[in-house]
Amino acid sequence: MKATWEKIEKNLGVLEVEVEAERVAAALDKAFQKVVKKANVPGFRKGKVPRPIFEARFGVESLYQDAIDILLPEVYTEAVEQTDIFPVDRPEVDVEQFAKGQPFKFKAKVTVKPEVTLGNYKGLEVPVEPVEVTEEEINQELERLQQRHAELVVIDEEAAQNGDTVVIDFDGSVDGVPFEGGKAERYSLELGSGTFIPGFEEQVVGLATGDFKDVTVTFPETYHAEDLAGKEAVFKVKVHEIKRKQLPELDDEFAKDVSEFDTLAEYKEDLKKELLSRKEKDSKAAREGIVVEKASENAEVEIPQSMVQSEVQNMVRDFDNRLRSQGMNLEMFLSFSGQSIEDLQEQMKADAEKRVRNNLVLEQIAKEENIVATEEEVNKELNDMAEAYKRTPEEIRNILAANGSLGTLNEDVTLRKTIEFLLENSKEVPAEKKEEAKEESTEAAAE
Repeated sequence: MKATWEKIEKNLGVLEVEVEAERVAAALDKAFQKVVKKANVPGFRKGKVPRPIFEARFGVESLYQDAIDILLPEVYTEAVEQTDIFPVDRPEVDVEQFAKGQPFKFKAKVTVKPEVTLGNYKGLEVPVEPVEVTEEEINQELERLQQRHAELVVIDEEAAQNGDTVVIDFDGSVDGVPFEGGKAERYSLELGSGTFIPGFEEQVVGLATGDFKDVTVTFPETYHAEDLAGKEAVFKVKVHEIKRKQLPELDDEFAKDVSEFDTLAEYKEDLKKELLSRKEKDSKAAREGIVVEKASENAEVEIPQSMVQSEVQNMVRDFDNRLRSQGMNLEMFLSFSGQSIEDLQEQMKADAEKRVRNNLVLEQIAKEENIVATEEEVNKELNDMAEAYKRTPEEIRNILAANGSLGTLNEDVTLRKTIEFLLENSKEVPAEKKEEAKEESTEAAAE
């Protein structure tokens, strides 16, 4: 097989391929074995028609498209490897010649991974703020723990407040006509959560157990159900029950319940260490983000929209997986938020483009600095994953290999090493210096 690659503009080029006539013949044989099973020829059972009779009746040309479908994917993959290109989108294939006894010739217009021209990526200034934990932050964490361990207590005599959970019946209608999904019984709703249509929860605040009320709201113009978008709806609401959070006391007993410590003082000291560790990790992640952004801004690269769209799809899939882990899914989220899938994709587009750009720049830096994932580092990653998922490293390796994700694991380890390299070769400056520099720049401009 012969394959040549010619760049025609930016990230676009033409892959020209010629395949031997022998492989064409083999593909025609496979196509015949597939087609003959369905061929109806008088005097022969399906699958038993001799090849010469089949070709005499239907013509050898009837096998061409199936043969192309069989041959094209494998020779395209071989041509990509032979020419050492990295396609990022489906090719536009133009078959120039395909016939029995002749070579198979085709051209494919291919969008490839763009070239990156690196700018400065060493010695980049990264502002660093001191990492410390205040007493206020410890108290805020304790308050969050209180909320998490609070009990819902039924309130009989008081009206509903924000933060309360109300158990309600509701029956919605537009112009007196009920609509799908607008009715429920004994539904638990946390007031102030923003779960329902804007304006609904606010009108339930102040109601008491046993109260009835007609709640009038207007669906958002961007609501996912077009027949309801922008329309006014009336919900007949009945309050069955009001539940309010009862917070536990912050004392030694609380510390025993939520930790391994016997006193609140001991627990607070441990909490301080945990918060400090968390803030140090967050600080490092922030510095990594800054140095990657700066290296990316200093580079030149034109990103194909196909790569951005592909990354958007990955982000939507990851978002759906996170929702499912929380007992929700993408369809429910879109319904509650009044958005369409197109709205969500548009919101993700800017971040997707930034991710693609950053990854391309990091890949190029890794090449320039000969940064690669070692076998030891990949094995450590597999061991960590095995521990997290309660599987053996070999099982994790086999799963990734079956999904075609083993190479991605290598790439992820290499990218993390590259980010570490950038951080190690950056210049830390106090965060105050950044603000001072900004003020000096403003003053100089004014003068």
